[in-house]
Amino acid sequence: MRRSDVLVPMPEIVRLTESTEWINLEFVERERTPREIIEKEIRHHLAELSLSNTVLLLEELGVQRSRVAVHNWVQKANLQPAGGESPDRVAVDQKAIRINDEQYWLYAAVDPKTNRILHSRLFPTYTIPIAREFLTELTEKHDVADAVFLVDDADDLIGGLRRENLSYRVQQHGFRNSVERIFREVERRIYSFSNCFSHVDPPTAETWLQAHAVWWNHA
Repeated sequence: MRRSDVLVPMPEIVRLTESTEWINLEFVERERTPREIIEKEIRHHLAELSLSNTVLLLEELGVQRSRVAVHNWVQKANLQPAGGESPDRVAVDQKAIRINDEQYWLYAAVDPKTNRILHSRLFPTYTIPIAREFLTELTEKHDVADAVFLVDDADDLIGGLRRENLSYRVQQHGFRNSVERIFREVERRIYSFSNCFSHVDPPTAETWLQAHAVWWNHA
């Protein structure tokens, strides 16, 4: 198969006109790639393209950069969901994520009215103290003290919510489905990495996951 046979379809190039104002690129002062190209390639990689296909799309635009360069753009952008929200409900959950041959746990909090990710973190295990750490960070970032937290029957999250004196409701479906949809999207993207993060350390994986959360909030 010729290299040109696997190039990204034209509709993907047309979509480069979409807004990328949510990406802060203060780090690109010494980059030789135009700022607007970096912004749009970060978005495409977070949304749907593997590193290899992102490089192919760059080539269609006349820019020769490596997979490592694209990876570094995402890492250096240091994207994280913004704070300052005041939801009346918050859906919380955790999910297993594989990094190389080890299992980690992605915690996420979502506003079910807007489907926006309020906070996400990656931890090596799931316990009540870890759930409390996650919830503490969430309450520092957003005004959620009076919110009702929607949770399944996870003992760590229920224990953390109780110890943080936060109101909660055990709910398997309904509004809590918003966080399940987000986890399904994360799984879809990780599947493009051969079903796990390979050859990266946990902080690098967490940076990508938080950047993906920012993309989700602006998609």
